[in-house]
Amino acid sequence: MLDEVDQKIIEILKKNARNSFAKIAEEINLSETDVRNRIKKLLDNEVIKRFTIEVDEELQIKAIILISATPSRDTPDISQEIIKLDGVSYLYELTGEYDIIAILSTTTLEKLNKCIEKIRVIDGILSTNTSLILRSWF
Repeated sequence: MLDEVDQKIIEILKKNARNSFAKIAEEINLSETDVRNRIKKLLDNEVIKRFTIEVDEELQIKAIILISATPSRDTPDISQEIIKLDGVSYLYELTGEYDIIAILSTTTLEKLNKCIEKIRVIDGILSTNTSLILRSWF
C-alpha cells in the first residue's frame, strides 16, 4: 500500500520523470536520501515499472486496434506476443465485444501498417478493428 508521500513522489515523476532527487525532496519537504530510498523501493516493488519519454505529437502516427481472440488460445498468451512488437505502446485486456486493445505509435504509416499486419497474423487472433488517432486531448 502506498502512503501519501509515495503518492506525491509518483505524481511528481508522472509530470517529469527527469526531476532530480533533490528537486523532489525540496518539493515534498524530505531529505534527498529519503526520496532516493523511496524511489528505489517503488522500483524494487515494481510500483514504478519504467521511466519513459513523450515525443512531440506532431511526430507520431497513432492508432487504436481492437482485437478479438479465439477461445482456443488464452488471451494473456496473445497479449504477451503483441506487447513485444515494435510500435505497441500500451496494451489492455478487456471485457465486452473485444478482448484486447492496443495503442500503437510509430513515425510513419508504413511502420504502423507493418505493426498491424504482424498483429493480425498472431495465432489466436480472430479479427481486428483499427482506427487512426487524429487528435489527443490531455
